[in-house]
Amino acid sequence: MNRAQSKLTQGIDWPTVGLYFALVIIGLFAIFAAEHRDGDNVWHNILAQNKNYARQTMWLGVSLVLATLIWLMDSKFFTATANLLYAFGILLLLLVLAIGHDVKGSSSWLNIGSFRFQPAELTKLFTNLALAKYLSSLETDFTKLRPRLIAGAIALAPCAITILQNETGLALVYFSFFLVMYREGLPSALLVIAFSAIVLVLSALLVENKLILFIIFTVLAGLTIYFSRREIRRRKSRLFMIIGIWAFCSAFVTIVVPFAFTKVLKDYQVKRINVMLGKENDPKATYNTRQSMIAIGSGGLFGKGYLKGTQTRFDFVPEQSTDFIFCTIGEDFGFLGSMIFVGIYVALLLRIILIAERQRSTFSRVYAYGVACIIFFHVAINLAMTIGLAPVIGIPLPMVSYGGSSLMTFTMLIFIMLRLDADRQMVLR
Repeated sequence: MNRAQSKLTQGIDWPTVGLYFALVIIGLFAIFAAEHRDGDNVWHNILAQNKNYARQTMWLGVSLVLATLIWLMDSKFFTATANLLYAFGILLLLLVLAIGHDVKGSSSWLNIGSFRFQPAELTKLFTNLALAKYLSSLETDFTKLRPRLIAGAIALAPCAITILQNETGLALVYFSFFLVMYREGLPSALLVIAFSAIVLVLSALLVENKLILFIIFTVLAGLTIYFSRREIRRRKSRLFMIIGIWAFCSAFVTIVVPFAFTKVLKDYQVKRINVMLGKENDPKATYNTRQSMIAIGSGGLFGKGYLKGTQTRFDFVPEQSTDFIFCTIGEDFGFLGSMIFVGIYVALLLRIILIAERQRSTFSRVYAYGVACIIFFHVAINLAMTIGLAPVIGIPLPMVSYGGSSLMTFTMLIFIMLRLDADRQMVLR
């Protein structure tokens, strides 16, 4: 019996499993705290089946069954079915466009009887597998343009369909795969361009008088030309490049960004971004963020104690079991508790990176980095959202926020990685 048990668990990375369960348990306690109210009988609530934490416990059971099945599978199954699963995921996303149900403004849900789930969550897993499959192919030379474009299309196709479902938060997560591609050889210049574009957008939104930005860009271009005059004498193309960058930046902040914010983005999306930038005066638009920051700030250094958070007990913070679950942790356990909580995520990410770097196969390495990047994006955006540094776009905390689709997806993401890691002595390329 001991030998059989030892063989079954051979190769499993226990620190990762421990961190996974730590986050899941914290999530269950946090969801319970978010729903508990003064006068409620604690033991009666624990046994109640109509509460989110009871449903989350059920989803945890389903997730652990899936984790067990994944662990018992041959790791070659995931390389063999990666493209098929990706096609299935795209089909599900398209199906949502046709028969999806609207939940709180997002038409990204499928109802099958009493069961409801978000295909966009599951498709993250399938996209990660498909990208790992493509990048690990012997025919893929990622130093060339065409393979890079194909890899980008693999990541952006589900992203585009998810945006059509009005699920911007989950759509943004698909951009995390570009960090994976960067690890595999995507030029760093593209990251510089991406961050530069973000700076330009923020500049266009924060500076009302676009003439000031035009003057700044003109002065910078003039100084660059002056200090590069020797290089320009040797290479006239340098001058045209500087002028081109100047023209692009000027047009981007004066034409492209204003057009996008008036003609492309919806009113509620513009309001959320303005709330983040402190430019929104509508109390209704700023309510969620203000209450979230009040709840976290009221926790102080050590917190008010478990089940004693006033912002939580009096229902000031909306969606506290899902998008704003971090408020419960911040209010009940304070700054120190929040830092320990964030530290668990950091430890998990570092552990996943360690697992990725020790892989012998490209498929396993790319997949593990995909898991790390997906978790990082979720955590970074959610925490920034709750403290007013990012728009409220409805993105859950991995393994902690209430949601069956999210919990199952992250469980499968992690345990497929653990299965691949256990078989790392086998070269899967």
